[in-house]
Amino acid sequence: MRRILYAFLVYTILGLLSGFYYRELTVAHHFTGDTQLVVVHTHTLILGMFMHLILLPITKIFKLSSYYLFNWFFIVYNIGVLTTIGMMFTKGTYQVLGLAVPESFAGFAGIGHTTLTAGFILLFFLLRNAIVKDPKDE
Repeated sequence: MRRILYAFLVYTILGLLSGFYYRELTVAHHFTGDTQLVVVHTHTLILGMFMHLILLPITKIFKLSSYYLFNWFFIVYNIGVLTTIGMMFTKGTYQVLGLAVPESFAGFAGIGHTTLTAGFILLFFLLRNAIVKDPKDE
């Protein structure tokens, strides 16, 4: 439970800072076009902060952290979120600065999304296990 709470806090801070970064970078460079930075703020808050906020009561009720699969879910999901928002952040910064965006960024973003999907699949099986059978004693 503590890991989820601290992840919630970290993603809250990252989400707020990403919104501030977007605003300040675009103002400093007089940028008015489209950039990937627009959605970093919302992706971080929804996939990071709100996901962990929703997980807190679910974990408390179903004792999800007592399952072996929980550790896999937590690690895989957070790697996916951080990779996805990291690539969005990097691509958006390149766009604002007027730099050419390497084609490899799309591949890394795809890896982040795939890892995120794997995390959601692990969460599904974790919830299924918790609902179908009783949790192990801690």
